[in-house]
Parts: sequence; C-alpha cells; structure tokens
Amino acid sequence: MADQFQSPETCYNRLRTEIREKANQGDYNGAITLLDQLIVRYPDHPSDYNNRGLMHLQKKNYIQAMADFNQAIALNPSLDRAYNNRGNCQSSQGNLIEALEDYEKALDLNPYNEKAWINQGITLRELEWYELALDAFDFALLIPQKLAGRLYAERGYTYHVRGDWNCAIADYYRGLCELSPDDPYQEKIKQWLDQLLSPLNV
Repeated sequence: MADQFQSPETCYNRLRTEIREKANQGDYNGAITLLDQLIVRYPDHPSDYNNRGLMHLQKKNYIQAMADFNQAIALNPSLDRAYNNRGNCQSSQGNLIEALEDYEKALDLNPYNEKAWINQGITLRELEWYELALDAFDFALLIPQKLAGRLYAERGYTYHVRGDWNCAIADYYRGLCELSPDDPYQEKIKQWLDQLLSPLNV
C-alpha cells in the first residue's frame, strides 16, 4: 500500500537499499528475491541483472549467474563490472581462458577497474603464466589504487610460487602495511608468510 504513494524512483532506491543490506548480511536468497521483484518492475536496468548474477555466483548457481551477466551485457555492452563478474563466474568453473577474455574486455572498457586487474593477475598465475601475471600486477600498481594492499599481496604470492622468495617477502610486508588491520587479506598474507618462512626456521 505504501508503494502507491511513493514515486518510482523512491521505490527503486528503497528496494536497492534493502538488497544491499541483505547482501551485506550474507542473505543471498533474500537479496535474489528482492532483485527478482526489482527486475519485474524495471526490466531494463543492467546493473540489477549484474547484481543478481553476483548473488547467484555467491551461491555457486553458475548457470543463473551467467544468464544474468549475459543479460546485463546485452543491455549495456559497456558495463565493465559485468564482464569482470562474468570472468569470475568462468574462473569458478575452471574456464580460465574465457575468464581472461572477460577481464581483458573489462579493462579495455575501464583501465581503472582494480578488481579486474587483480582477477586477471590471479588467473594468469593459476595458468602458471607467472611473467604475465607479474606484468598485470605491476601495471595495476602504476595507476591510483584503493586496493594496493591486495595487489602487493597477490604479486607477492606470484613471486612466492615462482620461487622468488625475497621479492615475495618484500611484497607481503608492503601489503600488510597498506591494508587496514581488520582487512581479511591480513590473515591471508600472514599464512603465506608462514608457508614461506617456516622451512627457514627448521
């Protein structure tokens, strides 16, 4: 009843706020239910398909996630976030080459997409293309970054698995300095450091 007295824009923004709260709480089913309602009312908003795809990806519903990312891209072929997220979906299914193609497209559209740089570097590392992975992290660190700590961490781990331990340790400490104390990446870096240093302490 209250919706009848609200403008379409107000209803849309209210629903999106509720969706964000559900997602932050880890209630992905609840977020998907609200996104379903939003898409029925406003079927031409690509960001809503992208967000619903993200929720499906969190639940490992890969078919539904791919369908939503594809629809987001069909509605807005310049939506770099959708290519990045579709790349993550491809990577989660082991389709690493297809994932790289999507990350590359995301970066073509927006060279400042920090998450796409990180994901591209990680995927290149998983393919054991270490030099290309390092190049990706190096280039990303040349542009203004909010995620510099994560980039140092992932570049450090690339050095780590390649056997360049001194470079790895240096990047791990850079990452720890860049990250806030409560960032989950702090624990990941400490685990990688322990893996690296424990043989030296025997």
